[in-house]
Amino acid sequence: MLNDTTNNYLKACETWRQKILEMNIPELLDKLPELQCEENYLTVKLFDRKFGMDTKTGVIVNLDDSSPAEIISQLNIYTFLWFSTPQARFTDQWVPFRELSGASPFAIAFEKNVLEPLAMTFSGQTETLSQAYEILGGTRLSHSDAGGLVKSFDSIPLKFLFWDGDDEFPAQANILYDRSATDFIHVESTVSLAMEGIERLAKVAGVAIKGPLFKM
Repeated sequence: MLNDTTNNYLKACETWRQKILEMNIPELLDKLPELQCEENYLTVKLFDRKFGMDTKTGVIVNLDDSSPAEIISQLNIYTFLWFSTPQARFTDQWVPFRELSGASPFAIAFEKNVLEPLAMTFSGQTETLSQAYEILGGTRLSHSDAGGLVKSFDSIPLKFLFWDGDDEFPAQANILYDRSATDFIHVESTVSLAMEGIERLAKVAGVAIKGPLFKM
């Protein structure tokens, strides 16, 4: 049986599905060059997985295995399509979440429910985390003990930074965004992108997520 929270997210997906069907496909393709039109699908990569949105129904599937897309992936794709602005451009100015436009009210929750679980999950696993970046098509960074740049969408790369703990201090982590991220997607969706990134890193690394990572 689905819980109320899951039901609410499913309802949100259905609302977004109907809204997206009202959008102009040629305008979407012009606004977001990373989108491709392939047969009946608009396709896009999200954390190195290829998804397709049926242009007639708005339903999103994982084209790598034809499975239904997870709720978090659906919401991230729908909000990416809806909120991206025509003037959005990558700036190469990297900032922590709290410095994104409109993010400050969510900063404490982000640290508790995103950064702490990232640090706890990979405590003692620096090389495993570094390899996970590469499995997802990312690159290692020299910043921190295990830093990596991974693309969520091509337009919204994320820098994951991780410092392992020792006998005195616990592991710590941070995630940096290009300052343009909120021109491409709603600020609340930058949180769910980070969550999906952690889930994907943990899955390809073969480790269990620890800590209070928010779930959809």
